[in-house]
Amino acid sequence: MTMLLPLQTIVAVIAGVVALAAAAGQTSAQSANAGPLQLETKIPLGEVRGRIDHMAVDLERQRLFVAELGNDSLGVIDLADRKLIRTITGLKEPQGVGYEYSTDTLYVANAGDGSVRLFEGSDYNSAGRIELGSDADNIRVDPATRRVFIGYGSGALAVIDPSTRSKVGAIPLKAHPESFQIDPDTNQIFINVPDARDIAVVDRVSQKQIANWPLADQGANFPMALDHTRRQILVIFRSPAELGVISMTDGKLIAAPETCGDADDLFIDAKRGRVYVSCGAGLLDVLEANEAAYRRIARIPTVFGARTSLFVPELDRLLVAVPASSGEPAAVWVFRPMP
Repeated sequence: MTMLLPLQTIVAVIAGVVALAAAAGQTSAQSANAGPLQLETKIPLGEVRGRIDHMAVDLERQRLFVAELGNDSLGVIDLADRKLIRTITGLKEPQGVGYEYSTDTLYVANAGDGSVRLFEGSDYNSAGRIELGSDADNIRVDPATRRVFIGYGSGALAVIDPSTRSKVGAIPLKAHPESFQIDPDTNQIFINVPDARDIAVVDRVSQKQIANWPLADQGANFPMALDHTRRQILVIFRSPAELGVISMTDGKLIAAPETCGDADDLFIDAKRGRVYVSCGAGLLDVLEANEAAYRRIARIPTVFGARTSLFVPELDRLLVAVPASSGEPAAVWVFRPMP
């Protein structure tokens, strides 16, 4: 026999279920927002297909530049309005991008034809072209010496004078350079050279290599960042997937905690003592520094192939380049560090 419940009882039960669901949703939202990175928004890049590579920012205009390697284009995003405002086409597998403030010039390095394309920062009209020969890659702008350094070819750093927009030198290396970083305190440039299984150290004043630090058991050293406070070089090895903590003084390996696979960028959040690692495996790793040790405090899912990112301390945001997938178009995901 079916027993009919009084109307008041039914209403009370429904109200209780709704209250529990609301509480569960609130708890879930609080849990999602309680992590070290909160996804704030996704900025679509339009009809962009294929791999996305590195990014750079014009802080004064709050413009983000996205090297859309597989699409032969460069996306320009207005970070204040959080929207795509322009796509520069006609490039050849753009990899590196850098903005040089003193001359208001955007540099785009192309792997496909070895060229570096220059654009005016105000309207993005063409401002010239520098031929490097092959595989133009990572770009670093050095305001102290007013030089732009670009990795390229089978092993060299090109030295560009922004005032003349021309190549004024080249620093030879054993093999093609990947990520490299400039240390203003020592006038040294630290360079990942994965095919040589080492880190090259270059004096940026004499523009000559002064040291070579072999990597014994690790390989595929691509991303790099400098921890100026601890005087350490942080390197991501892809084989095996580890975060190498290396002394900036003598090149000795201090620690090598595990991290996510196929990483192409890592950044240090000095304010919070954290490291952000973006991986092509579809993950973001967040590690926390504790003296010489690094402990992973979060692993955040993204999209397969989302290898590159940019942390902008001035905006306190981590920007992740996410390629198009079956479910979503290509976009830049904006994460806000918490707290």
